[in-house]
Amino acid sequence: MAEKRPTILQIIPELDTGGAELSTIEIADAVHSAGGHCIVLTEGGRLVQRLRDTGAEVQFFPAAVKNPLRLLWNVHRIANVVRRDGVDLIHARSRAPAWSALLAARRTGVPFVTTYHGAYSEKSDIKRLYNSVMARGDAVIANSHYTSDLIRMRYGTSRARLHVIYRGVDGRLFDPANVAADRVAAVRRRWSVAPDKRVVLHAARLTPWKGQKFVIAAAAQLAKQSSLDDVVFVLAGDAQRRNAYRSALMKQIQAAGLEDRVLLVGHEDDMAAAFCAAHVAVVASVEPEAFGRAATEAQVIGTPVIATDIGAPPETVLGRPGVEPERATGWLVPPEDAERLAAAIAEASSMSPEERARMGARARNHVLKSFSLKQMKQQTLQVYDSLLGTHMAEPT
Repeated sequence: MAEKRPTILQIIPELDTGGAELSTIEIADAVHSAGGHCIVLTEGGRLVQRLRDTGAEVQFFPAAVKNPLRLLWNVHRIANVVRRDGVDLIHARSRAPAWSALLAARRTGVPFVTTYHGAYSEKSDIKRLYNSVMARGDAVIANSHYTSDLIRMRYGTSRARLHVIYRGVDGRLFDPANVAADRVAAVRRRWSVAPDKRVVLHAARLTPWKGQKFVIAAAAQLAKQSSLDDVVFVLAGDAQRRNAYRSALMKQIQAAGLEDRVLLVGHEDDMAAAFCAAHVAVVASVEPEAFGRAATEAQVIGTPVIATDIGAPPETVLGRPGVEPERATGWLVPPEDAERLAAAIAEASSMSPEERARMGARARNHVLKSFSLKQMKQQTLQVYDSLLGTHMAEPT
């Protein structure tokens, strides 16, 4: 008798941008390629068609609600989906819908998996309880060792239920050989950056903890020193309705007289071309990144990275000064330290083309070895198999 085709239900609030959203799509593709069926409950977003292209079924659902009464009603609705569509396992990727998904899974008797995507803050007992749902899965996936240690410290989650699965990077999509010159030129035109300018790229949504103001401060320091006059700082990221924060950044840029040197360009769809256009990429987060995909995406393109030395980036970036130059793939600097950030940018910009090419090659090989999309898919399917008794993962 043929093995039953497993049906995996993923639930995520929206499909606009971000690591959790892209992981949803990539795991849907892995399930489909392994002969399974994937359903995604979501409120929608710009990535819906990309999800559908994997063969997944999208069901529009109020997955972003936080009202307790509506969350309880969602338990009933999710349980109905499980029964109607023969769902074998529920995988939740965000806290509010995870509560509804957990109760629906217990009601219907199907396994419940969570992926702990963020280093969620816990400033009160209520917030701690709210966050704890992400550690209540039959299997809990942590996207880095930093995240795994955080989960065990906060909730005492057993190692048997914890699985460290790094966020995967598509080495073919982020392959400089596959990024045509006209795509890079098109990105520069969208940014209004001249071909002779070098780009320092900070790619992150506009929110204070991503550290944009320290990138601007570093640019101001370099400008005062009359350093790197051929460098443009590009802050690429969606404001996500944080208009007051965007306005504050614009005022900071204007006050420093950097209107021609620091550009807020909004969301960028073609990140492979964007990182190809960059001379160096910056991850300036002032709070710990649970993983930080910008660091791995830039490295696999061959672009050196400067990241803050908190959270997961020390796992993904082989950073100077702590790593010897012949092994380094970038730099690690303290958070909220514009002076050290400026110094690293100056050092990166002073590299010869040959030195930068060697660092870029090391960076690409480092990511392909340890943070590949294939590894992430395979390891996630192994978690599903362990709970379902199926054989979706390829034999290792």
